[in-house]
Amino acid sequence: MSKIIAGNWKMNGRVEALTRMIEALKAADTGSATVIICPPFPYLGAASVSNVAFGAQDVSFHDAGAYTGEVSGAQLEDLGVGFVIIGHSERREMYGETDDSVNKKTIKALGGSLSPIICVGESLAQREIGITYDLVAMQVKSALTGIAAEGLSRVTIAYEPIWAIGTGRTASPEQANEMCGFIRGTIAGLYGQGVADKIIIQYGGSVKPANATDIMNMSDIDGALVGGASLVPTDFMKIIDF
Repeated sequence: MSKIIAGNWKMNGRVEALTRMIEALKAADTGSATVIICPPFPYLGAASVSNVAFGAQDVSFHDAGAYTGEVSGAQLEDLGVGFVIIGHSERREMYGETDDSVNKKTIKALGGSLSPIICVGESLAQREIGITYDLVAMQVKSALTGIAAEGLSRVTIAYEPIWAIGTGRTASPEQANEMCGFIRGTIAGLYGQGVADKIIIQYGGSVKPANATDIMNMSDIDGALVGGASLVPTDFMKIIDF
């Protein structure tokens, strides 16, 4: 199974930074991995003029209308965008994203040509009180409600422990693999083992060149959702070349 490595730029980067990253990726040997850049919305226009895969950081579950500041799936598709991050912990915590809206956005993405990267994961407090597995299972099941097995061929699940995002702390490769395996088992319970074996499950949480190889070589981890390191071409290239 090929890896999917996505760089989530969040609200960082300018045109110059994006140009440097695109040129670096064009020259890189990515092997069989799919590499995606997810810059801020204003820079997604570059998706139509490069051979680099692009993803959006969010999408509306509405098709059109009086929704100031929102962007529809069809509008992203017009720009040549192929992927979209849905339910990132920062969207959940800062902007009120719910399991229901994650599900609606996933259904909307799959109704068009976008491939969703669905984020799930627990906070440190939730891990410490022992509800990690119940919480992550609920997030996965909610996100996939009403989605047929065929739709999962375009779905990526990103396990991102909130306590390891931008903190410098990282789940150990074994911890990350255990949770990704649990997610795969949850999907097997919903759709069967054959579907679960084929779905891409990423790890996201302070992925850096120093830990990328150990993380990516774990049995149930099929890629990475990379934050800050994806803004630095040399670091991102090292992660891709795990």
